[in-house]
Amino acid sequence: MDFTLVELDDDHRQLQQEIRTFLEGLFTPDVFAEEHETGSGYNKKVYEELGARGWLYPEKPVEEGGAGFDLVAERIMDLELFRQDARVMMMRGTSSLPLKAIRKYMPADVADPILKDAVEGRVLVCLGYSEPDGGSDIANAKVRAVQDGDMWTINGSKMWTTGAHVSNYTFLVTRTDPDAPKHKGITMFLVPLDTPGVTIQGIRTFSGERTNIVYYEDVVIHDKYRVGGINDGWNVLHGPLDEEHSIGLDMSGGLTDLSIGAGFCRVLGRAINEVAEWAHKTPAPDGSSLADDVQVRERLGAAMVEYEAGLCTPGPMGRVKASDALVQQSASLIDLMGPVGLLPLHADGAVGEADTEYAHRFAQGTATYGGTVEVFRTIIANHVLGLPKPNYPGAKVFMAGKKK
Repeated sequence: MDFTLVELDDDHRQLQQEIRTFLEGLFTPDVFAEEHETGSGYNKKVYEELGARGWLYPEKPVEEGGAGFDLVAERIMDLELFRQDARVMMMRGTSSLPLKAIRKYMPADVADPILKDAVEGRVLVCLGYSEPDGGSDIANAKVRAVQDGDMWTINGSKMWTTGAHVSNYTFLVTRTDPDAPKHKGITMFLVPLDTPGVTIQGIRTFSGERTNIVYYEDVVIHDKYRVGGINDGWNVLHGPLDEEHSIGLDMSGGLTDLSIGAGFCRVLGRAINEVAEWAHKTPAPDGSSLADDVQVRERLGAAMVEYEAGLCTPGPMGRVKASDALVQQSASLIDLMGPVGLLPLHADGAVGEADTEYAHRFAQGTATYGGTVEVFRTIIANHVLGLPKPNYPGAKVFMAGKKK
């Protein structure tokens, strides 16, 4: 592995300064206030202004609405967004996952205007995967789609559909052949969320983010919104799933984060910096600074070690490590600060930007984002370590009579 620093040429330095100046003007206090209140991971003005410059998906060619950035320019953009603590960009990552499948499997006359609007920040696509009783077993989908000529009628419900309330379409997993093996009877659709019969109900998470239940009651859509072949949805779905789980992806010449859990670590990093600054400013009972207390320094040091480990652990292992680090160390930092660490942003006596309080709330959901840590441990076992699939005691008894 090459750890050589990337030296920016004059063009990249100029681009870096241009991006930094633009983002500083774009991410105004009202943008952060809205995200703090809604937890949507989306801001219309931000997405459209980035899209107008081709900077929402800057890696895409100019003719597709992007900026044609090379790998170094892409990395500059990512780091500048991290520098701005751009939590409103969450839905960009979610919306990007189905775009390649839409391009590959849908008719061009349907896909092209949707993709153009998505790249330019006017359209969002959410993921209609999980169901109320399905957990992480996406292939066990029960939302039913029944064909009648050129039309399909969809019934059922999806759970944890993050961003549905701000999205235009959902990339929906449906069951089209209930008699086929579960991986064989699936069909994917790109369902317009303003279709009659779609109801979106918000769910507030502990972190303050919003996710949703989406109900489909006799939702009728045209066959042109089908993505891929009938009952071939599992093949269509594999691309977005593998990208979300980072299986077998190109690491962009070493210019991406080594760990796919790096975003979790950055939340922890901001909390560590906040607690370190608080410790320097807070007097101990003997009049010295809390930062002089060896136990305080040990706690901060332990958090930094876990932070670095989360950043440096590659691939799906990093997803698990980063979540574990954030959950454990955010709790440790809260314990170190005491009651003041639990005060939210804008509360009287809150420390800094309340990054520690936010980290502790946000940490609780990281064990489920993009698939639970248990799913990722299975991925690690099967795809990285080459271990066989588990054979749990009693499984054959409980599975007796189930169609294979």
